[in-house]
Amino acid sequence: MDKIHITGNAGSGKSTLAQELGAALQLPVFGLDKIVWQSGWVKTPRDIVAAKELELIARPQWIIEGVSHRIRDAADVFIFLDVSRKTSIIRCAKRNWRFLFTGRPELPDNCPEILILPQLLKIIWNFKVRARPRVLSDVSEKPQRSIIVRDADDLQVMYERLRIAEGIPD
Repeated sequence: MDKIHITGNAGSGKSTLAQELGAALQLPVFGLDKIVWQSGWVKTPRDIVAAKELELIARPQWIIEGVSHRIRDAADVFIFLDVSRKTSIIRCAKRNWRFLFTGRPELPDNCPEILILPQLLKIIWNFKVRARPRVLSDVSEKPQRSIIVRDADDLQVMYERLRIAEGIPD
């Protein structure tokens, strides 16, 4: 597996898991936040996002984290971090606290978390009805290429599945 997509709600753990897997599998890691957002939390136009996503998926190897049907289709395997809203909100609060008045390293410049808090809560709340059904549809269409992680047991199964597929020793 040379191309892995990690998707899920804001605060689901996409970035953390991507970094861990990237190190373990020696694959480059990319986040979609730098593509979707511009400085000052300005949304990037869709055509530019699409072009940049195509540039990423053209690479021979990658782990890409973020929400994108295009990336999911191009991946050898995609991992869906299907956590509860409560978990997403708690994780975002923990993560964002440090960057309340500055930006997280994986974001463009001038993107302090405080400017997006209401929108972030709306994204988290609406994920279940907006993005989740599309991801689950892709899971049902491509079960051999998908892994759903809801808890620690699923996470262990995911590691085992990737270890077997990649020949990674215990």
